[in-house]
Amino acid sequence: QVHLVESGGGSVQAGGSLRLSCAASGYTARGYFWGWFRQVPGKEREGVATIAFDGNAAYAEFVKGRFTFSQDNAKNTVYLQMNSLRPEETAVYYCATGLNPLNYYSLGSYAYTNWGQGTQVTDSS
Repeated sequence: QVHLVESGGGSVQAGGSLRLSCAASGYTARGYFWGWFRQVPGKEREGVATIAFDGNAAYAEFVKGRFTFSQDNAKNTVYLQMNSLRPEETAVYYCATGLNPLNYYSLGSYAYTNWGQGTQVTDSS
């Protein structure tokens, strides 16, 4: 059973930065792909960024150029560096992972089988 724990959320002013972390246990690095999602009350969870096990990443249009997804397989941890944050990006951010034998990634929540509990990011402007 894969267990994910996010951290790094908090309050940040518009234009500021945060780095979210997601520590994983109970999995092997090979074959797992990862995603970061966010959700605000009353809205659907939306994909923010995704990364395949070979390190190839893809981003939602609204975060391209501002967010960076990285992974450290030695530490079983993935990261989301968020720069130039906007007030409307206040949300609970979730990391997720799934297993696929192909080199695969997805911004769709349907693709993922394991989810963390979420970490809150709040605009403090």
